[in-house]
Amino acid sequence: MLKENDKKSLPMHVAIIPDGNRRWAKAKGYPVKYGHRQGANTFKEIVRYAGELGIKYISFYAFSTENWKRSPSEVESLMELLRGFLKNSDKELGKDKDKIKIMVSGKIDRLSPELQKEIKRIEEETKENTGIIVNICINYGGRDEILECTKQICRKVVEKEISIDKIDEEAFISHLFTKDLPDPDLLIRTSGEVRISNFLLWQLAYTELYFTEKLWPDFGKKDFDAALKEYIERQRRFGAN
Repeated sequence: MLKENDKKSLPMHVAIIPDGNRRWAKAKGYPVKYGHRQGANTFKEIVRYAGELGIKYISFYAFSTENWKRSPSEVESLMELLRGFLKNSDKELGKDKDKIKIMVSGKIDRLSPELQKEIKRIEEETKENTGIIVNICINYGGRDEILECTKQICRKVVEKEISIDKIDEEAFISHLFTKDLPDPDLLIRTSGEVRISNFLLWQLAYTELYFTEKLWPDFGKKDFDAALKEYIERQRRFGAN
């Protein structure tokens, strides 16, 4: 459990790479889709808990641009879970004004029309909510985001909407998928993998990184507390020394 004094130093924005669903399922002799289902339950638990702690933003790497390379059955299973969550998120997480605001980052045009419709609906229905903002990254890749951002700025230069001399960090950030969010303070990755896997490449420049051996379906409140405590104990320098 976090102490009350710890809560004053919590990160504003936590990013999570929820890794290990497949390994968890295989180790227990379950189908892969069952591992993803258990991972979805963990997602809901951590979102609720983060909101209770007062964390303002949380970003999840739900489906990367590379995940399309997985088997068609696994991709469909993941998409089914995403559709189900978005369709029933009011029941799962609540729709009161002090509840969760949901946004989606990534290129949603490759997703099914049904999933695109659900994304637009839930973003519209929760846009006035004042609780924790949950950023779900779907069909997202950090390199792809930077390329798209660069293309948008180039078009504006060609169309003389902006001059090259006016392109600075602020201008670049304003074209990112996550332009409405602050950079993450803390990144958590589960399953023992020690890499960021093309996630939020621009945004993680000065983010504190935390890696745990725990597989995502087994990651609970105590594990989240452990990551937060380590973050609190670190001294962030932002390149000062």
